[in-house]
Amino acid sequence: MICCVSAVILALIFLFIIIFDKVYRKVGMILVVNSCLAEFIFGIYLLAVTLFTFHNDLKQIYFYDSFCLITAYIGYMSIGLQNYSYLLQAIYRYILIVNPLGLFYQSVKFQVFLISFTWICCIIYPIPLVFTGQIKYLVDDQLCQIPPGFSFVTIFNAFYIYLFPMISIVLIYLKMVRYVREMSKHVTPVNRLFHAQRELKMIRRIISLVSILIALGLPYQTLIIVSFFKSAPKYHFRIVFIFINASLVFVLIAILEITEPLKTSLMRRINGRATNVVRTVA
Repeated sequence: MICCVSAVILALIFLFIIIFDKVYRKVGMILVVNSCLAEFIFGIYLLAVTLFTFHNDLKQIYFYDSFCLITAYIGYMSIGLQNYSYLLQAIYRYILIVNPLGLFYQSVKFQVFLISFTWICCIIYPIPLVFTGQIKYLVDDQLCQIPPGFSFVTIFNAFYIYLFPMISIVLIYLKMVRYVREMSKHVTPVNRLFHAQRELKMIRRIISLVSILIALGLPYQTLIIVSFFKSAPKYHFRIVFIFINASLVFVLIAILEITEPLKTSLMRRINGRATNVVRTVA
């Protein structure tokens, strides 16, 4: 619960700073806003699930209502939004290196189109899961999820919202590394090579952020794989969600660390308040 509240507060702080300091005017920052908003929704979902589980455990309630299904829907949607938001950032950096003259693909309109497209896909995707009864109430874990086990739905779900965006980001990074190395071997204008190396450094930071998601999401993927061969252990989702809750806080800290405009704005506000306090005391 502490991790969930901390994550929601951090995401709100980042969004307010970006909006009030008007650092969202650049395309790269629009993509960061998309990631922060996705993390905020994901944090709200995790907090709702935690409170629902805590309440049912405390009252010894062993049945669910529509709230459980709604949170499950929001959960699958927000996980997709989170992972695809980082894929969009990687794609944007790739475009800047490989096609620096493609102004249309770097434009705000095109990037907003991609953001809107991912939102539509992530919003629509969980609807069939809810209305076809794929999402079940798990009594021991006190939440609604797709039961782990060998099935098309389980495999497709893991691939669609987790494996595909994660693998795509890694592949984009490897291709960018290869492209920059090829540039360094040929006669390339110094400013273009410097620009490519800078964007490669940015996507390397995104990879470090994604590595947090992969590392702390490993228990969930391990649970899915193990469930193909034998029954999942009791309270499996409770254990898995501990890592997921912690990952959200670490991811938001990583966003702050790799986003220089956001970090600069936050430090300026902190230092400005500290200066005002010193002057008042003096």
